[in-house]
Parts: sequence; C-alpha cells; structure tokens
Amino acid sequence: MTNPSSSPIRVSLIGYGYVGKTFHAPLVRAVPGLQLVVVGSSRPERVLADFPGVTVCPFMEAATHSGVDLVVIATPNESHFPLAAAALRAGKHVVVDKPFTLDLAEARELVRIAREQNRLLSVFQNRRWEGDILAAKAILESGRLGKVTHFEAHMDRFRPLVRQRWREDPGPGAGLWFDLGPHLIDVTLHLFGLPDSVLASIATMRPGGRTDDCAHVQLFYPDLRVILNATLLSSGGIPRTLLHGTKASWAKYGPDLQEKQLVEGIIAPGTKGFGDDPDPGILFDGATGERTEIPVPPADQIGYYIDMRNAILGRAPVPVSPESAIAVMAILETTFASGEQGRVLPIPLTPEEREAYQKREPQSHP
Repeated sequence: MTNPSSSPIRVSLIGYGYVGKTFHAPLVRAVPGLQLVVVGSSRPERVLADFPGVTVCPFMEAATHSGVDLVVIATPNESHFPLAAAALRAGKHVVVDKPFTLDLAEARELVRIAREQNRLLSVFQNRRWEGDILAAKAILESGRLGKVTHFEAHMDRFRPLVRQRWREDPGPGAGLWFDLGPHLIDVTLHLFGLPDSVLASIATMRPGGRTDDCAHVQLFYPDLRVILNATLLSSGGIPRTLLHGTKASWAKYGPDLQEKQLVEGIIAPGTKGFGDDPDPGILFDGATGERTEIPVPPADQIGYYIDMRNAILGRAPVPVSPESAIAVMAILETTFASGEQGRVLPIPLTPEEREAYQKREPQSHP
C-alpha cells in the first residue's frame, strides 16, 4: 500500500459540481504529493477552464482509470456505492464524500470489498477539521467543564425558498438530513464515541417542500445527552456548538469560514489566514457566571488530505476509518426509522463492529 515518496499520488476526482469544485479540487491541489490528473464530469469545458492539463471522462471511466492511484467520489449520493465498488475492484484507494452510501447494507459491503482488495477506504468528514469542533475537542480535553452531560450541535441555515435540485427533489439520498446528518453524527462520535440509542423527528416545514428540511435528533449515552439539529428555517441567534458540564458551559457561535474562503478562492488551503476564525469560543463559569473568551484553534481542512496522502504512503492510518463510516450509516439509517416510528431505537451495530470502531476511532472525551 505504499508509493515511492518521490512519485506523486495520482488522483481522479469524480464529480465537478459544487462539492467537487469547491472542496475536493482545491484541497487536493494544495497537498504536496497529490496530483489531480483525471476528473469525471459531463462538462469538460468547466473542468478544463480550471485544470487545463487533466483528462476529463465519464464517471465510471474515471473510477477505473489505469493512470490513477486514488479515486475521490463527489457525485450524487445514489452513485457513491457503485462508483466506489468499481474503483476498489480496479485496485484504487478511495475517498467517498459524505454520506458514505445510501444505507448500512451498502456501507458494510463497501468496507468488505476494500478489505478483499487490500485498498484504503475513507469518507470525507471535513467537519472534524473545522474550528468549532477543534475548539470543542480542546475544551473537553482541558477538563475545565467538569463532567460533561450535554452536547449540542447545529447546522442551521435560512433558505425558505424551495429550489429545483437533486437534494431537494424526492429520491434516494435526498433531503436535508441525508446531507447534513452525517456531519453532525460523525463529529459526535469523534468526540464521544458510540451512543446506545436514538430518537429522531424529521419533517418538511417549508411551503412546497418535497423533501425533509428540518431534523431534531437525540443520541443517548449512559451519562450524556446529545442534541443534533439541522433546519433550513433558522436565521441565527443560537450557538453552532454547545457543551454543558458540572463546572462550566462552553459555546461557539458563528459558522466555520473555510467554505466561504474556498468559494471565494482568495486564500488557498494550507496558507496563512486560511481557516482563521475571529469568533472565539465562550466559557461560562458555573459558580460565578464569569464569561471567558477562548480563541479558536487554527483550522484547515487540508489536514484530511494530508492524512490521506500519508496513509497511502504507509505512514499513518486513514483520517476517517471505514469502521467510522459504518457507524455513521448505522445511526443515520436508524434516525429515519425512529422518525417514522416515533420511538427510541437502538443502534444496529454488531458487537464485532462496535469493538472494531473502538479500536480505530479514539474519542476526545469517552
């Protein structure tokens, strides 16, 4: 699973819509040792305007291209599994944008194929490299909150008008919670490990909405309660990330700025100023109510692809493990079942899957 360090790792990016163009292409380009050589797209003129030297071809050809080592899949959700499976069987390492697959069965099968082919497989969970999550991890590790009893994470937006696009049209993998739920579930697992059960309410609230646009999800641990919220009808006013403990509370307002910076293209990933967040975290002392501002650690999503490069070179584990991908899909699938049934449901992981997850994904605050 190693490449000579003098040779670049050749990358195929499948999908050059918003996610591929905004996130994956600039992050890959910014990492020394990664070289974007193939792009799967039906709009070659758009790709070649940004990357004149790349080969542009159909999706499946880009997944199995003989001239690449790593395939990055940033296509509509229902195509993730077939493209990833084809790439793995063609001997490629694979990164899949979230959501990993459409369901838990597909996730398990994809991980099985990766093991069978002895290839690396990871899911792009870039929120782990955002400022509020890095800050939450740091405040948990500091012990200043005491015993933490409550974690709350929001990905709220204000988009009251329904748009004509695949994410808002009925179909496999569509809807807000399938889009943002994997982020919120993954950062919870990253910080606290696996929950025992879930209770979810998922709804369509906007007039004319055709898919869900509001989700309120609770994850239950023995001594921790987690609230995850996503909506398209919030114009702000609440923390993006919130922690309560027996000694203090901590809150972080304001969005991470990396997406805005990537869209604008003024500051490149991996350079000074990229990911800087002017909004501090706020610590509220439980005994005195004293408020202390704590600067947010430097954030840069380039870290994901640096770690992926190092994993391919045999220097480090993959940045987000296949075991984590299975766990997130198990919880995501269960949230929809819980919402439909209106009751608390257990997480359908086998004891072997739980053990494998715990070995591969150490938490900040178990």
